[in-house]
Amino acid sequence: MLKILVLGSAAGGGYPQWNCNCETCSGARTGKIRTTPRTQSSIAVSSDGICWLLVNASPDIGQQLREQQLLQPARSLRDTGITAVMLMDSQIDHTTGLLSLREHNTRLPLYCTQMVHNDLTSGFPVLTMLEHYCGVDWHEIAIDESWFTVPGITDLEFRPLVIDSKAPPYSPHRHDPHPGDNIAITIRDTSSGHSVFYSPGLGGLQERTREVMRSVDCLLVDGTTWTNEEMQTRGVGSKLASEMGHLQQSGSGGMIEELQPLSCRKILIHINNTNPILDEDSSQRTALADAGIEVAEDGMQIVL
Repeated sequence: MLKILVLGSAAGGGYPQWNCNCETCSGARTGKIRTTPRTQSSIAVSSDGICWLLVNASPDIGQQLREQQLLQPARSLRDTGITAVMLMDSQIDHTTGLLSLREHNTRLPLYCTQMVHNDLTSGFPVLTMLEHYCGVDWHEIAIDESWFTVPGITDLEFRPLVIDSKAPPYSPHRHDPHPGDNIAITIRDTSSGHSVFYSPGLGGLQERTREVMRSVDCLLVDGTTWTNEEMQTRGVGSKLASEMGHLQQSGSGGMIEELQPLSCRKILIHINNTNPILDEDSSQRTALADAGIEVAEDGMQIVL
């Protein structure tokens, strides 16, 4: 059985973001809108509900672990359900949480691509820092779409997919994209064959990405912004969503248009604090519901 636990469902900064007074953030604080706070995006997957693979380690991992008893099996005086960690990219909101795992009892098994490993030992040397604490055993994720397994995570297998997105600003090749800067992952239960496709960042959908998305039972995909110009129209930034490596939901070629024809379960994750879908009574949220698309929340459990 494939179990997916949404630890965090917001984009970088969480929701409401600590320094933001945009319409959604201020509405969340004052109670003017019906909404649910969210921590920064991360999921955990398991087959037995005891040993879990952490997929992306957000800066909010401490809070997430405290709130999710499933990840604390308490088999010994010091214990954790986290058996290994897998990274989709080297973005700060997906990797900073590694530092909070420094007290891991053994060296931390870490799965990521060569490009992500390069970033995390150079521009943002978190892996170098962890060698002074628990240490990290790195396992390279090849970008050839071959299936692989993670020791300790029984009955599940994983297949990476190179996607169109961006390396982080501190990456030595921020403006020189390399295959493996960003991946998505298909997770499949080897017993039932049920599968989920996880991609919190999608700058655009190539035909191969569409093909993989059509083959799974559930999608957990990029829901960062409603429009490409959202940061500008909300008055909080100048960058387009596409410049940050994200595909907007609305409009021609947007995520809704891409997802609506698919028959699988469709869930948006990595929701930016400016996105009007966070207002549960908004017309945008209604449009998603009409298209059969859900919005992830912290603590959401998916069983396939």
